[in-house]
Amino acid sequence: MNDQSKIAVPNDAPFAEPGVPQIRNVNWSGTWALYRKEVRRFMKVQLQTVWAPAITTLLFLVIFIVALGGSGRTVLLRGVNVPFADFVAPGLIIMGMINACFANASFSLMVGKVQGTLVDYLMPPISVGELLFALVASSVTRAIFVGIAMWLAIAAWPGVHVTPAHLWAVLWFGLLGTSFIAFLGVLTSIWAEKFDHGAAVTNFVIGPLALLSGTFYSIDRLPSFFQGISHANPFFYIISGFRYGFVAAADTNVPVGSIVLLALNIVLGTLCYALLRKGWKIKA
Repeated sequence: MNDQSKIAVPNDAPFAEPGVPQIRNVNWSGTWALYRKEVRRFMKVQLQTVWAPAITTLLFLVIFIVALGGSGRTVLLRGVNVPFADFVAPGLIIMGMINACFANASFSLMVGKVQGTLVDYLMPPISVGELLFALVASSVTRAIFVGIAMWLAIAAWPGVHVTPAHLWAVLWFGLLGTSFIAFLGVLTSIWAEKFDHGAAVTNFVIGPLALLSGTFYSIDRLPSFFQGISHANPFFYIISGFRYGFVAAADTNVPVGSIVLLALNIVLGTLCYALLRKGWKIKA
């Protein structure tokens, strides 16, 4: 009957009228749910994603100490003699964090494309910024867990000192470095259409840049030409700044490295946001 009176909806009703938006600013609950989902995904297999890199890093450290001069060798770092083990340890920690962070960030959207579950990221009522934040934050969280596990493993080895000299530098460059890698991983995940694409970036970009960034040597010993190449490598600023937090010496200007990494984070973050908003290789 058309003359029936409309049913009034009380003000305290649990459901609003259709078409009335309920999420007006930031969908905190949706962002938190996606973040938890990404964290729980890698924590389900934490023996592989967190603890295995710590054991591998400890083996690398032992091999380098034994093969390259034992406990008596030092590295001259801007006029400061640093024991070789203390020099290498921070680089190994941040390198493991970088690898774990990239693996996590480059997996989510890519596996959604491969398995046909990408709609799970596109359908929830969260914005592009909230989606990007959850993916980056979960990847940085994995890097932090891996870094703590590596620090514990290395600290347990006799003769290696990994007590931070400047805790702020450890936290600051750890955050800037892993955020940069997370944005790079998300960018790879947007571009990649199969696992081979992600593996190619890992093998031909992440691996070489990490190994050629002064992790195992001071760039002061390189010829001027190769020093210039090293300064063009963003991984160099991550590792040098992170090492400064432990040994209070760096082979670069720490404020300059901080500015470079901050600028790269802004550029990559903006690029990822623009591509996700446009739906490049994401939306059909």
